[in-house]
Amino acid sequence: MKQMSRRERVLAAVARQPVDRVPYAVWRHFPAVDRSPAGLVQATLRFHERYGSDFLKLTPRGGYAVEAWGCVEGEALREDGHRPCARCAVRGAEDWKTIRPLDPMSAPGYAEQMEAIVRLGFDRRIGDAPVLPTLFSPLSLARKLSGDRLPQDLRAHPDLVTGALEAITETLIKFADLALTEGVSGIFYSIQAASLSANTEEDYARFGEPYDRRFLESIRAKSVLTIVHGHGDRLLFDRLAHLPGHAWNWDDRTAGPSLKDGHARVPGAVLGGLDQWRTLRDGTPEQAVAEAKNAIAQTGGVGVILGPGCVLPSNTPDANVAAVVQTLGGPLRKIPGVTA
Repeated sequence: MKQMSRRERVLAAVARQPVDRVPYAVWRHFPAVDRSPAGLVQATLRFHERYGSDFLKLTPRGGYAVEAWGCVEGEALREDGHRPCARCAVRGAEDWKTIRPLDPMSAPGYAEQMEAIVRLGFDRRIGDAPVLPTLFSPLSLARKLSGDRLPQDLRAHPDLVTGALEAITETLIKFADLALTEGVSGIFYSIQAASLSANTEEDYARFGEPYDRRFLESIRAKSVLTIVHGHGDRLLFDRLAHLPGHAWNWDDRTAGPSLKDGHARVPGAVLGGLDQWRTLRDGTPEQAVAEAKNAIAQTGGVGVILGPGCVLPSNTPDANVAAVVQTLGGPLRKIPGVTA
């Protein structure tokens, strides 16, 4: 088989067609620089140039999506490189009324990410890889906005929360349309709400899934690579599997279902197979390679993109990721400051 471009390889995986080699992708946060669009872009490009992923995921700081509504991002870093909100915007039920639609071109956080997308657009280091910015689902953002009070407000003040979800969804649709018009190939759509550890199935069905479906339908005509990321454990996987998308990503090694089971339940590609904590961060190169080979065996190497179940921890050893890339036959370059 002739050598494919990275875009061709990923789209073939989505269509469950043969590929010249199994595609892969890795991504991480860059907390030292991610409050600057220029810093985030340069760190992302250096990381991409090192490992040669078949798509490039722009991974912003977690607070960007709720900053304009009044959330204040903290300084303390979690192990995966993100910073939780130190102060939530919604501290009382009436605060939901302040969540209005934003203009993504001028709203803090969203404008910052649009600048990052524009900066990415002309860089040769992207090569032929599809570029995907990260967006969080409306109910996921409602949790960021309100913290632990969200379940209580879903019960006591559903109309107020619904009004906020409408505003958030409108903002996300506007942002995605601008990003896709700017030239990104698709959206990495993170759903942190379709988990029984976060919401009941009834709450997700009422307050989560309709807005996820509306957003994903809104980008269907423009996005060539929509990745549905199910975050967390105890996933409502069948609900996620029926959303409009091209590839599905989740922690198959720790949260389940297995990659093989997920492959049988989604219409496009599965993205995963690598445990970002126990194997890529804490394991050996040999263990990482064995896990990659196992993931390929589970799927027959068709309809699969090898990758982690979520962001790589910041202290992931280069040698473990490099071993997987070399095994798959991907490009690997020495980049000062990235290569160990």
